[in-house]
Amino acid sequence: MIVLGVAMFLYKDKKSSTEKQIGIGEILLLLSLTMDGTTTSIQDTINKSYKRSTLSMMFYMNFFSTIYLMVGLFVTGELFAFISFVQRYPYVLSDLCLVAASSCGGQYFIFKTISEFSPLTCSVITTTRKLFTIIISVVFMNHPLLERQKWATFIVFSGLIMDAVDSKLSKKKPHH
Repeated sequence: MIVLGVAMFLYKDKKSSTEKQIGIGEILLLLSLTMDGTTTSIQDTINKSYKRSTLSMMFYMNFFSTIYLMVGLFVTGELFAFISFVQRYPYVLSDLCLVAASSCGGQYFIFKTISEFSPLTCSVITTTRKLFTIIISVVFMNHPLLERQKWATFIVFSGLIMDAVDSKLSKKKPHH
C-alpha cells in the first residue's frame, strides 16, 4: 500500500503527445528500484549468514563501491574532470565534506535499521521519510496538492497504520 501511495503521489500526468516514449529517467528509476530491492535482500542474507556488525557492513559496502566507482571515473575520464573542477573552485570541498558527513550519518542509520530490524522495515522507514519530505516541501512552498496526491497520502498513511497495528498484533501472538 505504501509503495502504491507513493507511486500515485509522484505520478506525472501524460503530456498531450500521443507517442509512447520511455526516457532515460524512467529507465534509471526502474534500475534504481531494482537495485534497491536487490541490495536489501543481499544485505539481509549477509546479515543473517555472517552476523556482520553495522559498521562492518558499511565498511565493506563502501570499500567495494569506492573501487568500482574509481575504476568507472578513471575509465570515463570524469576523475580528471572532477580534479580540474576542484582545482578551479576549491571552496566546493567544504560543501562536499558536508554532504559526505550527512550521507555517512544517514547511511549509518539505514544499516543499523537493516541489522537490528529488517530490510523491509528500512524500506518502510525510508519510503515514509520521502513522503514526509515531499509533504513538508508542499506545505512550506505553498504548492497545491492534486486530488490524486491527497488520496495517495491517505493510502500511504493507511498502510503505515496497518503496518503498525500488524506489528503490534504479531508481537502479542505466542510463537510456537
